[in-house]
Amino acid sequence: MGKIILTGDRPTGRLHVGHYVGSLKRRVELQNSGAFDEIYIMIADAQALTDNADNPEKVRQNIIEVALDYLSVGLDPAKSTLFIQSQVEALTELTFYYMNLVTVSRLQRNPTVKSEIQMRNFETSIPVGFFTYPISQAADITAFKATTVPVGEDQEPMIEQTREIVRKFNSVYGEALVEPEILLPDNAACLRLPGIDGKAKMSKSLGNCIYLSDTEEDVKKKVMSMYTDPDHLKVSDPGKVEGNPVFIYLDAFCKDELFAEYLPDYTCLDEMKAHYQRGGLGDVKVKKFLNRVLQEELAPIRARRKEWEQKIPEVYEILHTGSEKARATANATLADVKRCMRINYFDDLELIQSQSEKFKEE
Repeated sequence: MGKIILTGDRPTGRLHVGHYVGSLKRRVELQNSGAFDEIYIMIADAQALTDNADNPEKVRQNIIEVALDYLSVGLDPAKSTLFIQSQVEALTELTFYYMNLVTVSRLQRNPTVKSEIQMRNFETSIPVGFFTYPISQAADITAFKATTVPVGEDQEPMIEQTREIVRKFNSVYGEALVEPEILLPDNAACLRLPGIDGKAKMSKSLGNCIYLSDTEEDVKKKVMSMYTDPDHLKVSDPGKVEGNPVFIYLDAFCKDELFAEYLPDYTCLDEMKAHYQRGGLGDVKVKKFLNRVLQEELAPIRARRKEWEQKIPEVYEILHTGSEKARATANATLADVKRCMRINYFDDLELIQSQSEKFKEE
């Protein structure tokens, strides 16, 4: 069996640096590693509709935003299959079959679902589609027989739910599905990048994001307004680096060689942290360095996006071609699933023959 990746994003808007360090950068590295036989990257529009059902135009317009961000970070349609979830009909059918393998109480215990419900104020009125999206996600992963799913740590409960569904299906119907493994970022700071306001999670809805497509000036403004150690009131005060968003961002983005170019006072991040902790290093100086670090990373991404923005029909053709390939793969898995579930009536010539003989005898 080959090594296959499935991952993706909901098209709820432009992607931000949290997406980049949490998954996008790693996807490009995995894509270029040559270690995987197939890589599928999905724009999960059907999943986005579970909490945007009354605003489909928002989802529709955001398809291109996500696609542009994918291409701008270096995802290559010659190496990775980029596709749109709703254009692969087998995913919906697989979701329906898997629903019989999961209880309501099990979905209610899923911590990712619980936190998402609270964040969207769905406690009193949860859309069924939203409530069951872990099952939809299991369909997405298993449809491509993915062996590896690179995601952030907040998605661990979802991957575990997929594994449970796979085990249940295979035990009831026979071995047809592949149990996936999660692949987390190898840099701890990338597991969950906080918002610029110090909130635990960078989120579009909280308005605390730095977007991959932000202008150079926008990035600078956001960095200089970032939350830091509230007790670090004077330059001479000792400061905390733990839980300090500015230093968390530096942990995620900084490379030692950037100090020689932008801040030769230090040779590495540990030296800078030590100075901040003992006092004598101001937040403005640290933020100015972080801005240089981020601009270094984002400048080529921003430039590639500008190029792709001039080729929108080509971007849609990439998504169309990818969706056709994804549809063929998912249909093959669906055929396996229906055969195991014994609902492949028209393909089962043995069934037709045996019943024909049965009724002839009668």
